[in-house]
Amino acid sequence: MTPRRLAIGMSLWAPNLFSGIRVKRISDDWTSATVELHVNLFTRNYVKTAFGGSMSAMTDPYYFMLVMHQLGREYVVWDTRGEIEFVKPGRGTLTAHFEVPRDKAAELRERARGGAKVLEWFETDITDRAGEVVARVRREVYVREKRRVTEGQAD
Repeated sequence: MTPRRLAIGMSLWAPNLFSGIRVKRISDDWTSATVELHVNLFTRNYVKTAFGGSMSAMTDPYYFMLVMHQLGREYVVWDTRGEIEFVKPGRGTLTAHFEVPRDKAAELRERARGGAKVLEWFETDITDRAGEVVARVRREVYVREKRRVTEGQAD
């Protein structure tokens, strides 16, 4: 799976498509992603601002996906928890940028070596077109090196 194909697929995935969520970009090296939420008649709440559930959904899988693709198939990676603090009403197009630098992925790989369970929090802001913070988001990612099928088998 290439980053470009994943971005297109995630944008066309029904929950994102019908929630106004578009993946604008996933970097070729899996270190960053940018996602937009278009607030419109179908994605706004009773007071005509961004629905909080949509703002949370726009941040759901991206940290875990960036970590997973950097670490590779030898690791189990999950998104385990999320927190969101709504700062001000969101209107228009909202943007969230996710970043997992290579050195952070290397640190997670090292901490998970030998099957250790690693929980790591990542943070991002959701901003409006003017760059003002609409919400602060924290997502917790679980990482563990996969157990080998052959471990513990007698020779």
